[in-house]
Amino acid sequence: MNDIVYAGKHSFKTTVSRHQHRDTELIYCTSGAGSMLFDEFMVPYREGDIVVIPPFLPHSNSSSVGFSNIYINMAEPTLIIRQPLTIRDDSNHFLLNAFSAVFFHYSDQDHRSAPLLSAYGNLIVNYLQYFEQASPRNSTIEEVERAIINNFPDADFELDNYLHTFPFNYDYLRKLFKKELGITPHQYLTDRRLQAAADYLCVLGNEDVSISDIARQCGFREPLYFSRMFKKKYGVSPSYYAEFRRKEKEGFARDPESVKILLSPAAQPEK
Repeated sequence: MNDIVYAGKHSFKTTVSRHQHRDTELIYCTSGAGSMLFDEFMVPYREGDIVVIPPFLPHSNSSSVGFSNIYINMAEPTLIIRQPLTIRDDSNHFLLNAFSAVFFHYSDQDHRSAPLLSAYGNLIVNYLQYFEQASPRNSTIEEVERAIINNFPDADFELDNYLHTFPFNYDYLRKLFKKELGITPHQYLTDRRLQAAADYLCVLGNEDVSISDIARQCGFREPLYFSRMFKKKYGVSPSYYAEFRRKEKEGFARDPESVKILLSPAAQPEK
C-alpha cells in the first residue's frame, strides 16, 4: 500500500485536459492558483495546497494566472477518501520537500530508489492523515454524513425527509454541507452508493457478478439507473469495470502510459 507508481511535474500551465487515473492522485501546487473541475463541482487551490483525487474520478485543471505543480499517483493508499480533498502544507513546507524528493527519486530511475519511494509514500500519507483529522468539522454536518454512511444501502432511505428533521432551513443546511464536503448531500449519497458498488465489483472481480444484486445492495432500486450513474462517474459500465479489476488481480501488467486515462470523446470507445 501507499506505493508510488508515477511522479511528474508541470513547470507552468494554464489548463490540463479532462482525464482520470486508475490510482489516487496527489497534486502539490508549487506556484500560482486555479481550480480542479469535476463534473458537478470545483475545488479551488493555491500555492502550498495539496489536492487529493480518488481513482477514476474525471477532472480537469484550469487557471487564469497559471500554475506549476508536482503530482504523484499512488496505488492503494491508506488515506481513504471518497471525494477530492484539499490539505494545506505547513509553514516549514514539509510536504513540498517530500513531493520534491519523490519526483527526484522517481525521475532517477535507479533501482536503489524503490525503498526510498516506498518510505516517502508512507510518510506523505501519514502526514496527510494527521492534517485531515486536525481539521475542524461542523457537528451538524458530521451527523448528516454519518446518517448517509449508515443508511446508504437502504433504497428506502429518504434523505430529504431526514434533512427536514433539523431545526435549520433546508437550503442553508444543503449549502453548509456543500461548503464542508464540496458536494451536496444528495451527491454525497449517490457517490457513497457508487463507491460501495465499485468496492463490491473489485471483490467479486473473479466471480460471476450480478449487476442487479449489487445495485440493490448499494441502495439503487433500478439496475439500469445504477448502470447509467456508474458509467457517468467511472467512465465505464459496471461489467467492464469488474472485468478490468479481474484482469488486474490476475497480474494484468501496468502500462506506464495508461496511468493517466484521457477522457476526450474520440479516445473513449463505447463500452
